Amino acid sequence: MSTAPHATSSTTALPLDQQIVLITGAGRGLGASLARAFLGAGARVVINYRHSAAGAEAVAAEAPDRALAVQADVCDAEAVQAMFVAARRHFAAPVTTVVNNALPDFSFNGDARPDADSLTWERLEQQFRGVNEGALNVIQAALGGMREQGFGRVINVGTNLFQNPVVPYHDYTAGKAALLSLTRTFAHDLGPDNITVNMISGGLLRTTDASSATPDEVFELIAANTPLRRVVTPDEFADAALLFAAPWSRAVTGQNLVVDGGLVKN
Repeated sequence: MSTAPHATSSTTALPLDQQIVLITGAGRGLGASLARAFLGAGARVVINYRHSAAGAEAVAAEAPDRALAVQADVCDAEAVQAMFVAARRHFAAPVTTVVNNALPDFSFNGDARPDADSLTWERLEQQFRGVNEGALNVIQAALGGMREQGFGRVINVGTNLFQNPVVPYHDYTAGKAALLSLTRTFAHDLGPDNITVNMISGGLLRTTDASSATPDEVFELIAANTPLRRVVTPDEFADAALLFAAPWSRAVTGQNLVVDGGLVKN
């Protein structure tokens, strides 16, 4: 006999200052801005990093009572599981919210990118693994705690390049496009558990480690074609993540919010 979905907690929405937020790749760049945004909103934050120990510890030191830096390669499922165990032990509660931000080694350098003739499957696979396997490991590790609480928020970081491939970064863009597909299918699968899954897609941000190789003229061109006449900063992008985690978005799932100053109309 079939049963109705168990949506008994469908209206449950935790305020930001009651959430435990795990952000991948948060030791530098956009990830550090995301961590600071959630800390500024009063959340407890797990700052994941792979190699950027000093940066992660520096962010954690800004709110030592509410932040924890934990090393883990998101492509290593066992390491990810151990990270969630450490977070729960430290905060005496499970993670409520995850932000999949970790980026495989990549530089937005149009001159160095592989073109259609030189693109290899190895380059594509590197991005698929880092972006999609990493997000999969993190989401699956979070599900037990989210279901236990009857609340969960998953926020994936995407890109506007698959809507507007102004520079054809084939490998990076394909990985993020696949992540959007997972965002929408996971939203459908996890909705009955009161877990929302959304994506925030930025354009080129000024400036992160990944965009540091981008020439000034490219930034200027983007700014000139954007309604706001400027390039979005990591801090501005991070502000949008608070929206998907906050109670105001309790009925929003499976969505892709483009945060690029209006360059791409979604």
